[in-house]
Amino acid sequence: MAPTTEALTAERILEATEEALRRHGPAKATVVDVARALGVSHGSVYRHFRTKAALREAVTKRWLDRTSQILAEIARPSSSPPPEALEHWLATLFTAKRHKAGDDPELFATYSVLLDEASAVVDEHVAELVDQLSDIIHRGVMEGDFMTVDGDSVATARAVFHATNRFHDPAYAHEWEQPGIEAEFTTVVTLVLRGLRRRID
Repeated sequence: MAPTTEALTAERILEATEEALRRHGPAKATVVDVARALGVSHGSVYRHFRTKAALREAVTKRWLDRTSQILAEIARPSSSPPPEALEHWLATLFTAKRHKAGDDPELFATYSVLLDEASAVVDEHVAELVDQLSDIIHRGVMEGDFMTVDGDSVATARAVFHATNRFHDPAYAHEWEQPGIEAEFTTVVTLVLRGLRRRID
């Protein structure tokens, strides 16, 4: 184990864990692998993350947060009208997921396994994304662009999230590079936006 003079932080541990997962996969990667890469004892890692499960949950959350932080910027009130913001948000989510799957397939496969383990982390992530959608939709209602289901922005946001599931759920990753997938995405988003549009009788 090589000595290290750099302070051991949670962020460094998470970076090393991600690399260990990429190299060894979720079944074989161990806390010892992470500690060895950092030049510390595995006990030092456990001082930051009390269990292996806690470490894996934290690295999964970190991976998911990268996407949600980008989307949060789009969901914030801005000069973009809500319909444009919603379309941009959905397109950015799809693009981010496609990049994760295509640019680093080994790590994406690893995280697909971890997502099944860390159900609470995934539930929190989905709730955060639905909240962002709800903010956009509520703003659209207030500005006269959208209608909601029974006046409920959260329920409507959840419906939009589920309606576009094929374009962000990792279970469909094998379809994301198929010919015509972008046209299919555009069609679904167009239908969603038309369904939300306020009708003036």
